[in-house]
Amino acid sequence: MATSARQTVFVLNGPNLNLLGTREPGIYGAQTLQDVEDGCTALAAELGMEAQCHQSNHEGALVDWIHEAGRLKSVGIIINAGAYTHTSIALRDAISGVAIPTIEVHISNIHAREAFRHHSIIAPVCAGQICGLGTTGYNLALRAIAETMT
Repeated sequence: MATSARQTVFVLNGPNLNLLGTREPGIYGAQTLQDVEDGCTALAAELGMEAQCHQSNHEGALVDWIHEAGRLKSVGIIINAGAYTHTSIALRDAISGVAIPTIEVHISNIHAREAFRHHSIIAPVCAGQICGLGTTGYNLALRAIAETMT
């Protein structure tokens, strides 16, 4: 059965998340980005949605995907903006501009790490933030978005 654009959720991953599985596994775990994307795709299908997964180390690409989610009237965005969480006014403005429920996800607990990671520029324009629960945070975000569809 084809999934309409209205049932699409965008799963966006920012800089260095392509290194999952090899980058600081003590902090980020052993799962690769492909593992995360495969899990999101499978769970989204179970929940009656289609996941469009994208990763970029470039801020502008993430902004473009947020805009695309808006044009497609996506049901939600899940974003792990990585370091851009703490620096990107452009991502904040894009999220605010599309007015789609967006959930910020972080694999590690950003509040228990270095002080510069404690502040999220994008959090005020997101529906919620999940951090510190490993890659399970993506599943929780998908379930939360599915709940908003009912």
